[in-house]
Amino acid sequence: MSERPPEKTLAELASPNHECRACGYVYIPSQGDQKTSVSPGTPFEALPLNWKCPVCGAPRNYFISTGETDAPSGFAENLNYGFGFNRMSGGKKNLLIFGSLFVIFLFFLSLYGMG
Repeated sequence: MSERPPEKTLAELASPNHECRACGYVYIPSQGDQKTSVSPGTPFEALPLNWKCPVCGAPRNYFISTGETDAPSGFAENLNYGFGFNRMSGGKKNLLIFGSLFVIFLFFLSLYGMG
């Protein structure tokens, strides 16, 4: 019996963004790069070899893959578990957690004001 290759997460399957290590510019394939006339939908690997960072001029080898911006983490078959939280991206989960903490803080602050 042959072993199956390891499954990839949804973030790994998505077209990854690439960040310039020199200046922090993020190349997002779905947006392309208007400054250098790269059309939207062009993956990073398909960029010309002489393409440079539009902000600082760093070569392509200064870029690292950072994954998709709003891709949910985890595997596709697990997205329906966890009251829908598995479908949230990391940023949305952070907003939910810290937003809830802020509301709780305001609640306790209002109790303090009543006393």
